[in-house]
Amino acid sequence: MILAAGQGVRMRSTLPKVLHPVAGQPMIGHVLDTVRWLSPARTIAILAPGADAVAAAVPEATPIIQTEPKGTGDAVLRAKDALAGFDGEVLIIFGDTPLASHETMKAMVDACRDDEASVVGLGFDPLSPDGYGRLVLADDGTLAAIVEHRDATPEQLEIGLCNSGMMVVDAKVLFDLLGQVTSDNAKGEFYLTDIIALAKAQNLVCDVVMGDEDEVMGVNSRADLANAETIAQDRLREQAMIGGATLIDPATVTLSFDTVLGSDVLIEPNVIFGPGVTVGDNVTIKGFSHMEGATIGDGASVGPFARLRPGTEIGKTARVGNFVETKNAKIADGAKASHLSYLGDATIGEGANIGAGTITCNYDGFSKSITEIGAGAFIGSNTALVAPVRVGAGAVIGAGSVITNDVQDDALALTRVPKKEIESWAGKRRENMAKSKKET
Repeated sequence: MILAAGQGVRMRSTLPKVLHPVAGQPMIGHVLDTVRWLSPARTIAILAPGADAVAAAVPEATPIIQTEPKGTGDAVLRAKDALAGFDGEVLIIFGDTPLASHETMKAMVDACRDDEASVVGLGFDPLSPDGYGRLVLADDGTLAAIVEHRDATPEQLEIGLCNSGMMVVDAKVLFDLLGQVTSDNAKGEFYLTDIIALAKAQNLVCDVVMGDEDEVMGVNSRADLANAETIAQDRLREQAMIGGATLIDPATVTLSFDTVLGSDVLIEPNVIFGPGVTVGDNVTIKGFSHMEGATIGDGASVGPFARLRPGTEIGKTARVGNFVETKNAKIADGAKASHLSYLGDATIGEGANIGAGTITCNYDGFSKSITEIGAGAFIGSNTALVAPVRVGAGAVIGAGSVITNDVQDDALALTRVPKKEIESWAGKRRENMAKSKKET
């Protein structure tokens, strides 16, 4: 069960809090990935009224609306009808905890099953416990109660073990316990955490699983979001290097949640991987390159200062060089576009060479069209290919040409205007301009 009905007022954003991205994915998407890894029998999302965008972000979850913000206990209680007849463990997690690991969530579920616990809470030891609820342990080490910070006594505030808010509860007792929860507290809300004391009063076993401070962090502000991004990036960089990639200056490389890097990939400083990038083995990504929605084949080279937009497919040993931008472009094995080109809506054949300053003119103001460049073709510098157009295999396009019609295989095409030279024109113009300036 994902609790995502919070208003997120501290974000000061028209975008729902849980849709703010971390590592290229909405926070609730990270939570859903964690939940999905556990293969749940069903997934429920507790949402605020009008949260259609949030519901769309978790399509596999059953949406349930919490009409009024009455606390976490009330939020979970909204799912009573949806879970009627369910016999199993209910994981309760928050939509704004993108760093929660599936390993820790599984440990909570396992504790509920193996220890025959009715409730398992997730605790952690923060550097500073200020503001956090406290986990009160019984003499036998089991969980006796959870006390919210503002309701805690001075003695309870001395406890260092804090509450993450995440729980696993046996469905057989969950809603009976929630039915006993009252709003007699400082905030006048129904706290989910109150079920611990109620369970203990019924001699039910309550247990604790420990997590680290990073993974239980809830994102409530832009500063929290930045901290979550930093932690997520550190994790992704470490995973990349463990997987066999070399990051020359890791702190300057930005990865996405779904970035796939092969072995012996070399990534220079100041590289950004947006969502949807897959990189093969022995690839070099040079500095200041930016990629999203792209596939890069084994042995290819990208950058520096390259921009790969969605739909880009770069073949094995291909080269996309400095200040080259691609979009919906398929660049075959061994092809090269080394300098200062725009290749949009194009297919480029094996071994083709794209000269500096080449542009595929793919948009006529109304629709996009395709440029096809055959295998082994040579496109001279400063060429404009006005789509739809096909350049045949082995064809050569003279530098400075504007190609509007198809070019046959092995042909030479050029569209230069014959040179016209007027003797002494430039010198006479300078004299006339200087004379005119003096007269004024």
